[in-house]
Amino acid sequence: MATANSDYRVRPAAHGDAETIGRLLHDFNMEFESPTPTAQMLGDRFRRLLASPDVLVPLAENDRREPIGFAFLTLRPTPYYDGPLAQLEELYVRPALRDRGIGTELLTQAIELVRARGAGEMHINVDEIDADTRRFYERHGFVNIEPGADYRMLCYIREL
Repeated sequence: MATANSDYRVRPAAHGDAETIGRLLHDFNMEFESPTPTAQMLGDRFRRLLASPDVLVPLAENDRREPIGFAFLTLRPTPYYDGPLAQLEELYVRPALRDRGIGTELLTQAIELVRARGAGEMHINVDEIDADTRRFYERHGFVNIEPGADYRMLCYIREL
């Protein structure tokens, strides 16, 4: 499922896109000064990940077919739905191209892909201080308060 705009298109990533996606993820991590493996290591990992039916990666390209953004999703079983639970692991658009609808299109494609796979829910982790990103996801219907509750959901992490 690919969509096109006059300035960019979004298509499902193929195995041959692994290095490109690794480079984009590395750029994303560097932008936010996050610890990151090298772009090559990430590309090698994406070569393995893209072979899994439980990994989905919509890739955005400009009209010259240069990569400008991506979304990285994983699916896992859950007893709460007949289908899988989707996790949006990453969503990135190159900084100079933000606020042009590319992130929205990547998110829209991500949702369509996981719906087509029967997913019952999508999770996204966002840093509390990242107000712009939180507003973006809230604008697209994501919440951090379950219906009927008055407290926020939190994500806890432990490196192993």
